[in-house]
Amino acid sequence: MMPPRKKPVRRKKVAPSSVGLTPAQTKDAVSPDLDALSRQVEGDGGVVLARYNDPFGGRPLLLAGLPVDRVEPTPYQRDPSDTHVKRLMAVIEKIGRFLDPIVAVREVAFKILALNTEKAHNLREKSLETIRMARALAKSADGSEDSFAFEFEQPAYLTLGVCYEERPRLSGGAYQSILRRIDEFLSDPISKAVKERERRGKKILKLDDAVGAVVEKLKKRGLTSPYLKPFVVARVNYTRFSKATSFDYDETLDKIISSAQKFNVDRVKQDDVVKVGGAAPEED
Repeated sequence: MMPPRKKPVRRKKVAPSSVGLTPAQTKDAVSPDLDALSRQVEGDGGVVLARYNDPFGGRPLLLAGLPVDRVEPTPYQRDPSDTHVKRLMAVIEKIGRFLDPIVAVREVAFKILALNTEKAHNLREKSLETIRMARALAKSADGSEDSFAFEFEQPAYLTLGVCYEERPRLSGGAYQSILRRIDEFLSDPISKAVKERERRGKKILKLDDAVGAVVEKLKKRGLTSPYLKPFVVARVNYTRFSKATSFDYDETLDKIISSAQKFNVDRVKQDDVVKVGGAAPEED
């Protein structure tokens, strides 16, 4: 005889609930640090409008009015769009109010990439912000580059940031796949690491020169496609077929650059380029 089937046990669904403080717990924040910050606000010519505990993390915060000349944006964020700024100014003037308070912080300026979730940065923006951040930290911090891994997110952003500074129209997305395999955060002090990033960036630009030369030759042969550059990079990037988990940066790039310089365009057909397909590399 077959044993009787066990009756399935149905678990009760747990109703979702809010996380953090209750509304009552957010008021009347008390903290020596907050007292010190209040004095700083008043010393800058501002006024404290309210004290409260952050509803999520419980950190005591101030709602303050500050003189505009005592507030400045961090340089580690997306460059403003003139069109967007003008449109925003026109709306503010029309309705006579601006309802979005500005978050002013002293100690978390270098967390800006992690905090900015309003709009996804493109590769150029993120890379430029990251290298700017590294340069600022090199003047004021003693830590190693890898100790700022959270702030920088990816080592490739640092190297590409150097490249974008020199070549704003760089198709960085074509090289990000290579850098993800061969680049890593450095254990050097941040000031020394910035100089190494500049050296690494120059090598990527050397590769870009070699790839650009191949692309021009392909165009002269009548091949036209927005995927020519990623096509060439894919052909010379041997790391995409490798099972290795680590690569020497210079050795790998030297091999890839050499392959690009020896690229035989006569063997390429239009169908080969079409097969690349997919999305175009992230541009600027």
